[in-house]
Amino acid sequence: MEPLAVHHVSINVDDVEAALAFYVGSLGLTVRDDRPAFGFGGAWLDVGGQQVHLIEAKPPADQGQHFAILVDDLAATVAELRASGVTVSDPGPVGNNLQAFLHDPAGNTVELHQQPARP
Repeated sequence: MEPLAVHHVSINVDDVEAALAFYVGSLGLTVRDDRPAFGFGGAWLDVGGQQVHLIEAKPPADQGQHFAILVDDLAATVAELRASGVTVSDPGPVGNNLQAFLHDPAGNTVELHQQPARP
């Protein structure tokens, strides 16, 4: 096997509309229009060249699982989210990178991640 990339991450949300308001309205992801009719609620979202799939189902207990969204300027991103009422942890170092964490309306953890600038 030779993996090429991560195509998508699926997360359970108990309220698709609240999740959409958060992921689209607060985090800036965009809704895809090619999600098939699976017989259960959900949505497909674009983030960069990857996707986040929302599945209407009971979210699992928070045991550290999360996915990360890459941003250019973590301090500015955290300030913007806080100004709109989103609770975000203070940015902190992890190696040469920075990270901050927040929760979506269903309680899923999302990491915001900044890599060092390339010379």
